[in-house]
Amino acid sequence: MTEHRIAPAAPTGAPTGLRERKKQRTRDALLRAALVLFTTKGYEQTTVDEITEAVDVSQRTFFRYFANKEEVAFTAQDLVESHFLAALRARPPEENPFTALRGAVLGAWETIEEAIGEVVPVELHMRTYQMIESTPALLAVHLRRSVELEEQIARLVADREGLDVNADPRPRVAVAAFSGVMRVTGRLWGLGSDASVEAIRRMTEEYLDHLTPALAADWRTPAAYGG
Repeated sequence: MTEHRIAPAAPTGAPTGLRERKKQRTRDALLRAALVLFTTKGYEQTTVDEITEAVDVSQRTFFRYFANKEEVAFTAQDLVESHFLAALRARPPEENPFTALRGAVLGAWETIEEAIGEVVPVELHMRTYQMIESTPALLAVHLRRSVELEEQIARLVADREGLDVNADPRPRVAVAAFSGVMRVTGRLWGLGSDASVEAIRRMTEEYLDHLTPALAADWRTPAAYGG
């Protein structure tokens, strides 16, 4: 198992004290070791023992930081989602909801290194994203999490517009359409040969730009697709 051994990295954030820094390094090392194994061996084929062996710690140490393998698999995704929500909150208040959503997601892809770079290499996260898309057990969790994220986004959009999300259906409808594009691009990107951030950002931008014409235009007219 030495080929998967991961050296602890610098701590993320700014924990104070030697003990806290050591804890952060151990957690980050376990996370990276797990993702390397998940993306090379397969999620279901990887055991907790293999992860702990790669970092030279006990199984008890693993469970001190993570409840299970599933939590490890989605740790970086949690950071990415938080990064997107922060980007959405920072959009200019005069932007309409769709413009704000589009700008936030494209901006989040451009600055993904800021969100996860100190914890997980971006390239490893992108391979993990593909692994999640191709692993039935994780894909089911991913879809459930997506529903929960949609609700957070809808409430954020409603707050931006001064609306009651439970009285006005527009925030949830808009976010459902936006999230549908995200799911389609994620799935198609995962099936492609280019696993780069640039590839998924480019595809996301292209599909988002066709969302309004696809919903409102006459599909029988070639110009409706820009052709």
